[in-house]
Amino acid sequence: MSTILRTLRNLRKIGIKEYAHQMQYLGDTKAGTFIGKDRFGNKYFENQVEELPLRTRWVDYVNKEYDPSQIEPGWHAWMSYMVDKPPTEDPVIQTGVRPWELTEHRPNLTISRAAFKTYSTTKMKLNAWEPVAVPRT
Repeated sequence: MSTILRTLRNLRKIGIKEYAHQMQYLGDTKAGTFIGKDRFGNKYFENQVEELPLRTRWVDYVNKEYDPSQIEPGWHAWMSYMVDKPPTEDPVIQTGVRPWELTEHRPNLTISRAAFKTYSTTKMKLNAWEPVAVPRT
């Protein structure tokens, strides 16, 4: 939650269109520098001066039904403050796509109907108790 002064200052910096976009999808107004864009189209921003500690970096997802698994590993490390340099400036990450990394995004299906469900292929050793109700006389 931001103060009225901070909201008005950010409104003046980012404009009405971006203000409405941020209020719809972020729930707060943020003004910062554009750091980069990943291969999925997500935009990454940073503001070291006016934001609270550990809230200085944020992402604007291209897909509005976003899932945090849509962030690439290099950008995730930068967003989580594991590294100081974003992937656009890091020479190790700029070497290209790593062979173990997936070429396309595979969404996290945990809560959806497509989630993996375990099942047993062995015969059960115990059977569930089925009560037999005897009618009263």
